[in-house]
This record gives sequence, C-alpha cells and structure tokens, in this order.
Amino acid sequence: MNQISIFLENKYGRLNEILSFLAASKVRVIAATVADTSDYGILRLITSNQQETYSLLKENGVSASLSPVLVIATAPDTASFAETIAHFTKAGIDIDYMYCFSLGEKVAIVLRTKNTDAAHDVVRKNGLDYIDESDLI
Repeated sequence: MNQISIFLENKYGRLNEILSFLAASKVRVIAATVADTSDYGILRLITSNQQETYSLLKENGVSASLSPVLVIATAPDTASFAETIAHFTKAGIDIDYMYCFSLGEKVAIVLRTKNTDAAHDVVRKNGLDYIDESDLI
C-alpha cells in the first residue's frame, strides 16, 4: 500500500487548511500522523483511496508524494503487537517509522523501512496478514 506524505510549512492553520480541503472533497482519512521540525512538518495519511487523494492534492498545488508502506493486521493486544514487531527485529530489519490505527477487531500497523523486499519476506515467512486499500473501503 502507499501512504501520502504532505509537506507542511510550520505555519499556523496549515494543517487545518489541508484537512478542511480534504473534508470538502469527501476524502475519508483512515489514519494520520504528523512529524515535525522547527521549520516544517510532514503529514502522513492513509485514506480510503490513496491515488484519488494524491491526485486531488496535486491538482490543488499541495506538495505531496506517494510512498510505499507495509500495513499489517494484528490482534488488538500488546502481546500480538510485540510479536509482530519482533519478527522484523529478528530479521534485522530497521523500522524507519511506524504508526497504528484500529480497523474493526484488528489493529493495523503501518511500517516504513528501507528494506522493503526483506520486510515482505518477513510477512510471508511468518504468515502475517497484509491490509490493502480494498480493506479500507
């Protein structure tokens, strides 16, 4: 799956401006996180339709990019969460960042790593469940 990363100036009201714009366009935000520095922030989004959201942002002059992430389902308890992350640790895969969201009776873990191929191998070898865009509709 891809996530949308939006470059945000560290300016009062800019986050609200972007979210209001998306709301007016009926975009359904599934998950969001903001990372910031003193000068700028990055809003990372998972929406119900990544490509449509990305196109909408670009059409309106918003600096955005699509980047691949792994979205993995796990049970909503700490032990399952820890076990899922442990698979990547045991395989020596660094996680650049992660965030989570609830999806029904599951927790969706969004992971970004530089070693995507090895991360996919971990998912496959350990029988982990992917979440894809069709699960978000």
